[in-house]
Amino acid sequence: MSAMTIAKHRLPQLLRDMPKAELHIHIEGSLEPELIFALAQRNGVALPYPSVEALRAAYAFTDLQSFLDIYYAGASVLLKEDDFHDMAWAYLTKAASENVLRAELFFDPQTHTARGVPFEVVIKGLTRACQRAKVELGVSAALIMCFLRHLSEEDALKTLDEALPWRELIIGVGLDSSERGHPPEKFSRVFDRCRDLGLHVVAHAGEEGPPQYIINALDVLKVERIDHGVRCVEDPALVQRLAREGVPLTVCPLSNVKLCVVKTLREHKLKTLLDLGLKVTINSDDPAYFGGYLNQNFIETFAALDLDAAAAYTLARNSFEASFASAQEQASWIARLDEVFQRSAD
Repeated sequence: MSAMTIAKHRLPQLLRDMPKAELHIHIEGSLEPELIFALAQRNGVALPYPSVEALRAAYAFTDLQSFLDIYYAGASVLLKEDDFHDMAWAYLTKAASENVLRAELFFDPQTHTARGVPFEVVIKGLTRACQRAKVELGVSAALIMCFLRHLSEEDALKTLDEALPWRELIIGVGLDSSERGHPPEKFSRVFDRCRDLGLHVVAHAGEEGPPQYIINALDVLKVERIDHGVRCVEDPALVQRLAREGVPLTVCPLSNVKLCVVKTLREHKLKTLLDLGLKVTINSDDPAYFGGYLNQNFIETFAALDLDAAAAYTLARNSFEASFASAQEQASWIARLDEVFQRSAD
């Protein structure tokens, strides 16, 4: 496509304008400090931080666990159906402004049910925002329920049972939280059940955990996508397999820097993964905590790695093809992507 020769100074605007999908977004991780304080006030929750500024200043993470500690504290303000709606709606309006046409939202029910918030409250609030986004924003949004890997598989199975009455509101399941010391095979039975129920399955692997966790997620959990997966580069045979099988990787560049998976964006392996023929996508992970929503991830990563318009097109197209939307929806979004690139070339 002739748009691939687009001038470098026009690339940031193209990155903003191009339609895209976001496949790795933790909805609780989109909770901005301002909304945390507003919900705390609404619900009479006392926070361990005196102000929005103090909370934001605490976002200096040394690893995944140091982030999770603050993440769970932030989630404590989510108590009612409206809270979950307002959180998801804030993200979805932001996503729409960044030309996100499809968002597959991770949510962590165990974070809330452990605090006495019923599963029904969580799922109803999030679903209402997703349905509203379709009508008012033209954004296709779907929910992926994640199991917290630092908890037991019994706890995950209990959560799956709680979710069954709401099965039609969930498109898939995932696996998140502390990766080290919690290999994918710990959750083999619950993932077997989920696949039997016809749910899509994905898992975080190869962020802080070793390449073997990616292999086990594929072989034991039989996942369709790997969330993160950047450590696959340490295992050349695994890289070849991921390329051969077309397994999508939902990579989160700014998150990887913020959680010290890589020191700087310049050291990020995203360009290497693309050059090796892997089906890579760019995502924001927990944007309220990691300093950037989807467009920011694209713009900063492209500047740091000197990526071009061809890479932009590939990444955006990959995001639609790796989504769990219908083939018809994917085709319509890719047609819109082609139009934007054609316009840029003209």
